[in-house]
Amino acid sequence: MGVAFAVVLSAAFGAGDQYLGSLQAHPWAADVSLLSAPWLAVGFVAGATQRDARRAALLGLACTFAAILGYFLMTDSPLENAHYSLAGARGFVISDPALIVGGVVTGPLFGWLGQRWRTRRTLLPALVLAAALCLEPFVRRADLGSVRTFGRSYLLTSPIGSHGVVLAEIVAGLLFAAVALAVRRSSA
Repeated sequence: MGVAFAVVLSAAFGAGDQYLGSLQAHPWAADVSLLSAPWLAVGFVAGATQRDARRAALLGLACTFAAILGYFLMTDSPLENAHYSLAGARGFVISDPALIVGGVVTGPLFGWLGQRWRTRRTLLPALVLAAALCLEPFVRRADLGSVRTFGRSYLLTSPIGSHGVVLAEIVAGLLFAAVALAVRRSSA
């Protein structure tokens, strides 16, 4: 029951992220939708529900791909004035293969990190996620040029336009680090 709930919740996260990005009335919504670090939290939180490292990595992978599936389903949904088709699914997968490869790597990795934090109260895994949240706005501002992958060129600089979104993500990372420290201190 818990695993199915985690997968469904992850799919809802992905769908919600895509829907948020389509809200034209709120310019900051697209900035929130384009954040990467919250997607790492999907695997971390899923992994933190497991006691076994292997199960945590697999659940991190499953939840990451459920979130990607939810994102796709919302992208091609009637809510977005689209319709589901095999061509649409193929286009989604081949339009951004780095997303798929990234999910294959980060899902299990952050699932495992979440499990390590839960079972051993090792602070480093929680601080890795907190650092990802805090540092994303700065990394996205850095002039890193572009990288060529899978026959496509990807621009690595994509600053977050909303100062409120930047501040919220940094505060979320700091709060997560503070909670991790408090939990570790109380369990010691």
